Amino acid sequence: MDLVNIPDLVNFFSRFGNEFAYLAVFSTLILCGFGLPIPEDISLVSGGVLAGLGYANEHVMFGVGMAGVLVGDGSVFLLGRVFGEKVLQIPFIAKFLTPERFSKVQEKFSQYGNWVVFMARFMPGLRMPIYLTAGTSDRISFFRFLFLDMFAAAISVPIWVYLGHYGAKNLDQLSSLVHQGQITIFALLGILVLGLILYFTIKKKRSGK
Repeated sequence: MDLVNIPDLVNFFSRFGNEFAYLAVFSTLILCGFGLPIPEDISLVSGGVLAGLGYANEHVMFGVGMAGVLVGDGSVFLLGRVFGEKVLQIPFIAKFLTPERFSKVQEKFSQYGNWVVFMARFMPGLRMPIYLTAGTSDRISFFRFLFLDMFAAAISVPIWVYLGHYGAKNLDQLSSLVHQGQITIFALLGILVLGLILYFTIKKKRSGK
């Protein structure tokens, strides 16, 4: 994560004042879903920093962060669902999702199923193409997509917002905290994956009896 951008983003958000701090973060997260060249994680950490500096409440900011992430991702999915593969002809979409990349993402769906949507939340460069491709296919319903996305966001969003809140007064310390947060997210993800593998292994053995 490029932490250099956090102070700049915090300064930008703070210009809106206490009343519109939530709206600024919410809007930025939606645009991130459509490929705005600002890492979503930085936006969430910056929202937490705003709360730590007194511009917002950290718990409300967490809710705003979740809402912004889900609305942005859901909008990308619906864009694919409405336009189908014709979405590849939209200029700003074509920059992120070439026909070759679209085919590769489709292959991932064939290999791993709907859980690709869950894993995409932890792959910033592939997140938008995967969500858009999910929308163009008939492999997953909108509500199932939203559930998997919310499940994944519930792991990462609170970590970034509350780390930002905790380290708001010391950005040097926040750099170290963000690194620890990244390790924590991947550790939780690893535990979850191992748990799922164990669950399906046991289920398969029982069904084979």
